[in-house]
Amino acid sequence: MEHRISNSLKILTEADKEACETVRVSENEPLTTKKRLFIESYGCQMNFSDSEIVASVMRDAGYATTSDENDADLIFLNTCAIRDNAEQKVRNRLRHLNFLKNKKPGMLIGVLGCMAERLKTQLLEEEKMVDIVTGPDAYRDLPRLVLDAGTGQKGVNVFLSREETYADISPIRLNSNGVTALVSIMRGCDNMCSFCVVPFTRGRERSRDPHSIVKEAEDLFNLGYREVTLLGQNVDSYKWEKQVNFAQLLEMVARINPELRVRFSTSHPKDITDEVLYTIKKYDNICKYVHLPAQSGNSRILELMNRTYDREWYLERIDSIRRILGEDCGISHDMITGFCTETEEEHQDSLSLLEYVRFDFGYMFSYSERPGTLAAKKFQDDISAEVKQKRLAEMIDIQQRISLERNQRLIGTIQKVLIEGTSKRSENDFTGRIDQGKKVIFPRENFKKGDYVHVLITECTAATLKGKVVAEVEAI
Repeated sequence: MEHRISNSLKILTEADKEACETVRVSENEPLTTKKRLFIESYGCQMNFSDSEIVASVMRDAGYATTSDENDADLIFLNTCAIRDNAEQKVRNRLRHLNFLKNKKPGMLIGVLGCMAERLKTQLLEEEKMVDIVTGPDAYRDLPRLVLDAGTGQKGVNVFLSREETYADISPIRLNSNGVTALVSIMRGCDNMCSFCVVPFTRGRERSRDPHSIVKEAEDLFNLGYREVTLLGQNVDSYKWEKQVNFAQLLEMVARINPELRVRFSTSHPKDITDEVLYTIKKYDNICKYVHLPAQSGNSRILELMNRTYDREWYLERIDSIRRILGEDCGISHDMITGFCTETEEEHQDSLSLLEYVRFDFGYMFSYSERPGTLAAKKFQDDISAEVKQKRLAEMIDIQQRISLERNQRLIGTIQKVLIEGTSKRSENDFTGRIDQGKKVIFPRENFKKGDYVHVLITECTAATLKGKVVAEVEAI
């Protein structure tokens, strides 16, 4: 999965583009036992989804979740390895937590996820700041590892599975707004993009039983959730026993209830099919939004990245999205500047791709070499940090202008919005998203979370729409 959280314009600054976004447990469960678990998650949506699986596994082992690390008997950091600074942030966090641990005998600290898988026993032997190291496929083993660590042993399991999907585990919804939820449909990745560590940290691709996916989404709807995001490193390659492909799975979930919105992430340009696009068109409750990582707008660089498509192929897929789903379909991207040997002319190809496609928003990074990847083994990271940052700044400026222009097109239109909660800036406003994934802020009046409302868009920034609720009859 490419690094993302899709809800608004994602222009990453120098400070936060390298350190993956962090999410903590925000709500306490009833503390019916003496054992309390604090989970902190970093990185992509898959990590957040995994933390909900971990919380479920540990609940069955007698642990309740807490939002206060000072109350915790057990602390897990669910980590990201996509960039070096993300790992450095985790190391700094571990140093802080070890001060806390020294004051609380018996506390245990574990590192989970991609960083754990990449560094393995190094975290135990060299860092000496953790008691448990667990990869993404070994979360069922956590209760045993915690018991081992409690007796002074080091708990390690970084085994990568070809079968594990956690399909039978009901996640505990952490940091939940009670309206939107993540549903994992597959794990691992068979694409070997030369810059990416995911195939090495999450293993081979395997799909989850579609009936378990539909059941999870149905249960969420019955609990009051009104939107699910189907997650996978490459959802378009979903395949269950040669019987159900991704387009068919999308339809199965969409048919649960027309009031259940369906999103998905992430698509791969080599795999997204017209069948998927026509399925999106067929159902009003499948959001007209596609996240389609480009990574570069130059064919030579794409070949070095082992993306298995060229510029022309990518643009043909964009043209198909516009043709089938219309000009208003939301499209976002991932892009890397300063990849190995990238010339100024090749960088300009990436900028011209932005101008052609006119993405609604994007996730942009300068290249960060990761040990063990194909790029680190085969290519020299020969673009200076200064040039990388200059190119990134140029890309951000263009995307921000286009994002503002795309949002301005919506002023004066009426959009259906799913209310997700209170605005961070004002208790008097609600926030929600339209079909295309854009965030909208509007006066809360007498509505509640989970309601669908029709909002007249009156103003915007590059990142956010603002408006006021109008009567449904007026919207029609």
